[in-house]
Amino acid sequence: MKKVITSANAPAPIGPYSHANLATPGSMLFVSGQVAKDAKTGELILSDIKSETKKVMQNVSVILAEAGMDFTNIVKTTIFLRSMDFFGDVNEIYGSFFDGNFPARETVAVLGLPLNVNVEISVIAVK
Repeated sequence: MKKVITSANAPAPIGPYSHANLATPGSMLFVSGQVAKDAKTGELILSDIKSETKKVMQNVSVILAEAGMDFTNIVKTTIFLRSMDFFGDVNEIYGSFFDGNFPARETVAVLGLPLNVNVEISVIAVK
């Protein structure tokens, strides 16, 4: 069983997928990969990798909030990068969203990402 989570404050999915699914009964939230797309304007934030990463994390945040969660609930993240050259800057911004109790994570470089973005992040959270 699952409950689909959709947030009006996150950009609309660009394909046939949900913002997130809450596994029921239980409390595991699976958030689809988020990119730096502004929910209100539809514009991509690609001016620099730090701004792009910040917008991605903000998009993750509003989806977590819709499910009654926040960054303290995240147990696992996956970061996809267009280039490992972005690793340090992404880590800096990503890390600033946590209080030090970091989730498990993997970071991989990939050949391409949707909408030609530089970073995409998905998360798993629990209540």
